[in-house]
Amino acid sequence: MQRPARSIALGAVVSLSLMAPLRAAEEPKAGPMAETDAKPAQACLDHLKAFDARMEKDGYWLGGSGYGYGYPLGGYLFGGLAGNNGMAMGAASAMTGYANARPGYEVRVLLSAADILARHGRQQPCEDVLVQIQASYDRYKTGIQGRDLRVANALGFREQELSLARPVVSRSVAFRSDDLLGSEVRTPNNVALGSVDDIVMGPEGGGIAYLVVARGGVFGLGERHVAVPWDRFKVSPNLNILVLDTTKDAMDQAPRIVEGRFVKAEPFALQTAKADAYWGVASKTPQVD
Repeated sequence: MQRPARSIALGAVVSLSLMAPLRAAEEPKAGPMAETDAKPAQACLDHLKAFDARMEKDGYWLGGSGYGYGYPLGGYLFGGLAGNNGMAMGAASAMTGYANARPGYEVRVLLSAADILARHGRQQPCEDVLVQIQASYDRYKTGIQGRDLRVANALGFREQELSLARPVVSRSVAFRSDDLLGSEVRTPNNVALGSVDDIVMGPEGGGIAYLVVARGGVFGLGERHVAVPWDRFKVSPNLNILVLDTTKDAMDQAPRIVEGRFVKAEPFALQTAKADAYWGVASKTPQVD
């Protein structure tokens, strides 16, 4: 009678030993990203801002569908605002590689990812992503040099384009979100004001009502956001640079959009009243850079 009891006891011990790993698996420990009170990785944040400033100084992001910052819709080379010839889906071209890969989109998304990692205190992962960003940017820069003559005289060409900018409301072409998101915003005198972070559609007709401009760098990394009425913008004929007749100081004083978004609980008219009032007065004030 003792042998069956011993077998039962042994079986119970074995069962308990097998259940231990299962219990451990059922109660996973919180990962590093769950530490909400971690201090931001300031060193990597500084590196990201320095890289963003470098890209702005280089001036290689020319804008337009072929170089766009928006979602990587494959198959388009230069279609969109400028009225250039497009490229059929799957068409072979020496430029197809980076035109379809959308390096601007890739860099923009990776910068945002690295920024998130840094703000969670993840210094090394942030630096690792930055290495990939720099590699993507260098490939884009190498690929565009010699393929686009505009780069050879980027400053002079940009100033010429700015002088030819026309109001967006006077353009008869459609504006794709892919072309607008991430596009740089400059003054008529070629002073950088920021980049387009979001598009706000109006309640009537569904047309564009405002562009949310991120202040700082090519990609507006970690900066404040300002809503500007759509009809205040002009657009250049070829580079698709958005032109805003204002100053950096005026942008700094403009009503701020909390976390880059309008408050959903408020009626649209209330949300936009401050922006409308501010820009209505600003349009009557002479602007000097």
